[in-house]
Amino acid sequence: MAEKRRFWTRVALAVGVVLTLAAPAHADNPIVQHIYTADPAPLVHNGRVYLYTGHDEDGSTWFTMKEWRVWSSADMVNWTDHGSPMNLSTFSWAKQDAWAGQAIERNGKFYWYVPVVTKATGRPAIGVGVSDSPTGPFRDALGRPLVENGEIDPTVMIDDNGQAYLYWGNPNLSYVRLNTDMISYSGGITRIPLTTAGFGTRTGDPNRPTLYEEGPWVYKRNGLYYNVFAAKCCSEFIAYSTSPGPTGPWTYRGTVMPTQGSSFTNHAGIIDFKGSSYFFYHNGALQGGGGFTRSVAVEKFSYNADGTIPTINMTTAGPPAADTLNPYVRQEAETIAWGSGIETEAASEGGMNVGFINNGDHIKVKNVAFGGGATTFSARVASTVAGSSVEVRTGGPNGALAGRCTVPNTGGWQNWTTVSCAVSGLTGTQDLYLRFSGGSGYLLNMNWWQFGGAR
Repeated sequence: MAEKRRFWTRVALAVGVVLTLAAPAHADNPIVQHIYTADPAPLVHNGRVYLYTGHDEDGSTWFTMKEWRVWSSADMVNWTDHGSPMNLSTFSWAKQDAWAGQAIERNGKFYWYVPVVTKATGRPAIGVGVSDSPTGPFRDALGRPLVENGEIDPTVMIDDNGQAYLYWGNPNLSYVRLNTDMISYSGGITRIPLTTAGFGTRTGDPNRPTLYEEGPWVYKRNGLYYNVFAAKCCSEFIAYSTSPGPTGPWTYRGTVMPTQGSSFTNHAGIIDFKGSSYFFYHNGALQGGGGFTRSVAVEKFSYNADGTIPTINMTTAGPPAADTLNPYVRQEAETIAWGSGIETEAASEGGMNVGFINNGDHIKVKNVAFGGGATTFSARVASTVAGSSVEVRTGGPNGALAGRCTVPNTGGWQNWTTVSCAVSGLTGTQDLYLRFSGGSGYLLNMNWWQFGGAR
């Protein structure tokens, strides 16, 4: 592990991790803007995509990561912040490095496999968090590592016959056959041969003859097994191999996402959802972003007729909406397509709320189905000042004003009340902007919102 750390330090100096790429004001990639996220691991469950990520600390100059985060979406454009249901303290035996993991569901429970450095050995090991809900909270399933060989980046897959596999590794690639309890395994650790036929040819590094670097993502689709991984170094690109079986033999298939995006690492996650395929990755596209302050993004793609994956490039537009959002049911304020200036925090009423709001901050919600027209808007709010407002707008954060709800001083940032106001001009399906206005300093917190009127 010490050698791995020295290597990444050399890489950081070589590539200049201070590079940043400011995203356009209304882009929808990266999909989270109020914190840095990395290492996406999507899971489809009950009509939603649950996205499990790491969290790069603000201003980090190393892979400084102390917690994992969960987000979810029903439409691939509006993402709900579920906070951090698991962190380093979840594992009493863990010392540091809440790095890239993956979650999977089996028999009504959710298992989240993550690498951490142990207190006992100072080496990476794979732990397992378990929960009855995809959004947690997660608890340590074992009280000890599931497996330990000093390597990182677990990915998990359950085959059609019920056999589950856990793969992981950098610089090697290993797997175990998980038992049906998902927290033990049969047999020993098996190392997959990293051949150039299986994982491509790397030049210039006699110690790493293949392109495989780290971050495997293994899944099965239409009878074919895919291993999508971070390739080469550094900067990394995303490549993939396929196999007729879960343990090989693997055949190298080429590039999925070329090197790009002002982060010298990348990490893939692939799902099918509502009839389309999606590719998750990370880059350094937010203001202040770079190799240690990354952000998760997503693209829609289509497999080629023979099952191969096309080349996918990063965009700021992201995918089209996979569904509409219903404004006539309660929507969490932390369900966001794009947020400017806002942050989130745990709410006293449960879940999360949007907070730390200043004058001019706003939230964008995409593809909102107003139908025949909304007539009222209600919001659950809290504040310690009087005279601030939630402005309902379309066409942009400074676009047409549909209505304005005044927010009173509720006597505390978690003392909640519901405010309502009349709105007009909201028909059909369009993007919604909630803009916050008032004086200086923090104005208000918002927990949820809902429209009333025709549908």
